[in-house]
Amino acid sequence: MRLTSSHPLPAPSTSPGTRRRRLRLLAAGLSATALLAAGCSGGAEGTGGGGSDGTLIALGGQGDYQLNFNPFSPSEIGGRGNIYEALFFINKTADSDPKPLLGTEYSWNEDGTELSVTLREGVTWSDGEPFTADDVVFTFQMLLDHPGINATGFDGSVAKVDDTHVTFTWDRPAFTNGPDVLSQITIVPEHLWRDVDPETDVVEDPVGTGAYVLTDYKPQAYTTEANPDYWGGEPAVKTVRFVTLANNQAGADAIAAGTIDWQTGPIPDIQNTHQNFPDYDTGTVAQMQMVLGACSNADLGCEGPQTDPAVRRALFHAIDREQTNRLAFQDTAQEISPSMALTSTQEATISAQVEPKVAPMSAEPEEAAAILEAAGWTRGADGVYAKDGERLSLTVEVVSGWTDYITALQTIAEQAKAAGIEVQTAQSSWNEWTDKRLKGNFELAIDSLWQGPAPDPFYLYSYFYDGRMTAPAGEQAPGNNWSRFADPAVDAALDELARLNPEDTAGRQAQFDVIQTTIAEQMPYVPLMTGSNISVWNVSKFSGWPVDGEQYAFPAIWSDFDAAEIFKTLTPNSAD
Repeated sequence: MRLTSSHPLPAPSTSPGTRRRRLRLLAAGLSATALLAAGCSGGAEGTGGGGSDGTLIALGGQGDYQLNFNPFSPSEIGGRGNIYEALFFINKTADSDPKPLLGTEYSWNEDGTELSVTLREGVTWSDGEPFTADDVVFTFQMLLDHPGINATGFDGSVAKVDDTHVTFTWDRPAFTNGPDVLSQITIVPEHLWRDVDPETDVVEDPVGTGAYVLTDYKPQAYTTEANPDYWGGEPAVKTVRFVTLANNQAGADAIAAGTIDWQTGPIPDIQNTHQNFPDYDTGTVAQMQMVLGACSNADLGCEGPQTDPAVRRALFHAIDREQTNRLAFQDTAQEISPSMALTSTQEATISAQVEPKVAPMSAEPEEAAAILEAAGWTRGADGVYAKDGERLSLTVEVVSGWTDYITALQTIAEQAKAAGIEVQTAQSSWNEWTDKRLKGNFELAIDSLWQGPAPDPFYLYSYFYDGRMTAPAGEQAPGNNWSRFADPAVDAALDELARLNPEDTAGRQAQFDVIQTTIAEQMPYVPLMTGSNISVWNVSKFSGWPVDGEQYAFPAIWSDFDAAEIFKTLTPNSAD
């Protein structure tokens, strides 16, 4: 493994599903023609149907990759899951037991202050060195020593019992910390990382325990090969090549040309993919809440009309979600609750005090106007509201090439205009967009909030609404709370939820009531719709995709740990 110093990097955003499109969408770059040159050889790999030679070509990004396989860095380009492993895998799409990886068993003590984990024996790092409890202790202690990479907020202690047993200890009940500890932290080798600064160093030659090893890197594509010494057995898919394209349209063109085997992103007429492209089919699951996130907190330096909660609530009512879904998302998006609990799997937790429980599908301009006027906004001669000399004009940041989001914003701009709100769009590269969003240098940004490591709304609330996981505008937040939202009552409710046994339904609901009523009133992330993450994959070359009814993993190429499980599960189809 070679490590080189770089400039300090922003704190990572590495929770499940992290980054709605981080691997898929980076910056402007290649064309479909370039993909053919970089990803295929003589038309043999990744083209057409009729079986596979064991090579899978995945659309992993947009624009040139910047070499970095540091799993704790926000600019890492891959490796979490398929090169570096966690202790267990938790399937976010089903209520199932964690799947053993580097860990084989775990147990809590009665009061939830100690988590004991048994580690797998006989595992080696890809450089041949043995994996032991020392590596686990080292990794978690590194998170404690470097808060800038501690994206899950681990605040316990870790101790080695022997080479195959470790214990995690907290000074309070910490049941809710378990899924993060077990499934979201990639373990790294102490013998290579002990002299590394995980916040600023990049990794060029990653060494892990996973099913794949890096064999080739180019700015347009990198290749991983099956690890012949993998503890779980060498996977049937022998090669996974991650390529980049310019934008969503280029990805759709690549599917039409048969030059990639898996992408997560929109293509035209998505409902009829198999009819249009017989070698391909789709897999979907609705879990990512699409939002217009605001730099919401004037006390932390946010500036603009979006710092007024009334403006955010008015925008919520101004959106015609049915029209937006049809024009931008091909009717694949689903309803969303202002409580930000999933209506599909978390409906039982939605507070009776939240009204409406589901965002309206049609625009409600009269309701938007009533909210604004009650807050002192007055409609001007140009039809746009104003207050204290400030027009209600909002700029939404979006990444160039995110064609579905761009279409959504164009649609929303017309809808908001009818409610007296001016909405403008600013497109930029992924890096520029990310820098603005994470440092609070924006008014609104369109993105998705992701679910946690278990089917429980607590995790989304702790990631995006914890006031202790943000920072003043202009500074890098230590966590994922990029809206700069902060409310003491919400923070206290999160603390109480973290202490409660998951079986204490009544006690937990009392805390959900506090959180949900507050965020529905403040609305720092304006709910748009729940996005259906759509993967398009080659069913003529590979069998075993996580289709509806058999979703053993979240079906998205950018959801690293899930993608790793999919790569290990797939079986290449033999050629006719």
